Amino acid sequence: MKNFGTIKGLLKKGALLTIVSLQLVGCQTFKDKVVYAPAGDIMGMLAKEHTVPYMLGTEDLAISCAMSEALSPLLMAFGRVTAEPKQLGVMLGLSAGACEDQRALEEELRYLRALKQLRPDEAEDALISQKRHLVNAAKRQYGAYKYLASYYGEPGGKECPDLDDEFDQFIWMVGMLSGLQALNSEIQSTSSIGVPKNIASKVERGTSCLDDEKWWGAPMAMKAAIWSMLPGAEPQGEDAWERLAAAQVKGEEARVRLPNVLYAMAAFTNGKNDLVKDIIRRHADQVKKHPANPEYALIDKTATVQLMALSDRLWTENTGHRTPMGGFGKFWDDKKESNVEVLDLDDLL
Repeated sequence: MKNFGTIKGLLKKGALLTIVSLQLVGCQTFKDKVVYAPAGDIMGMLAKEHTVPYMLGTEDLAISCAMSEALSPLLMAFGRVTAEPKQLGVMLGLSAGACEDQRALEEELRYLRALKQLRPDEAEDALISQKRHLVNAAKRQYGAYKYLASYYGEPGGKECPDLDDEFDQFIWMVGMLSGLQALNSEIQSTSSIGVPKNIASKVERGTSCLDDEKWWGAPMAMKAAIWSMLPGAEPQGEDAWERLAAAQVKGEEARVRLPNVLYAMAAFTNGKNDLVKDIIRRHADQVKKHPANPEYALIDKTATVQLMALSDRLWTENTGHRTPMGGFGKFWDDKKESNVEVLDLDDLL
């Protein structure tokens, strides 16, 4: 009974101390510091050490997109009570922006079909809807870039940031890609959301902070794509198209074929549709023969999906429908192989 009394007394004292503490610091502050902040730190560490690597190893872009849209408010809200998870914000913004890019593509294809079928009202409606999605995409992508700049410093400075480990380097690269995509989405939307026009030049310089060999040729592909699209950006003695072709080979060897997208987008922007077709044909063939690097399967799959989007644009513009099932890497104007057997006369003589 004596021990029971001692325990009872300690419980009373503990309860009294808790009440006093809550009165001193406030209930909300107590919850923020004792409950929410540690939970936020744990969620951030889990995302960095397990969630992001797990998603990069998958090929399901739809799940990655849905996860980013659904969890962004939850994960980023922890920035109210603990250190803001800015690196995670880069990834979430990039992935969530891709959701809106895909919706914009669907409206663009609807616009192209309506034009081909001489339905101007639907074409105009589709164009308006496409631009709305592009505005949302630009906001998300620019948000990712701003998280990058806030955490590491603005790309293009005199010195490179401390990219201590592979995760830092990866975030640096995808954050710069987000900046380029934000600029592209804003331009296509014909609206202004405040994306600085000098992002491209900053990214061009920022790519020098990455090892081109380690990152599958993507840094040089970004740099060369910018050279090809910005008049006067190409340094003397450089050839953007040669650099893009070399980056394509590096991506294929690493089985992370992100440079193919940058190569194809540069060609598409410059009206080189025959080159776009060749890049898509080669990519489709490579994907069949050589599976993606399992560590970055999502990146390789993203490249395939974005090249499929280009293929769908070309197919819809010329035929009224998107790339047929099983038709990725093929085009409507390809010469059909003859079914007639051809005899080699040399073998008969």
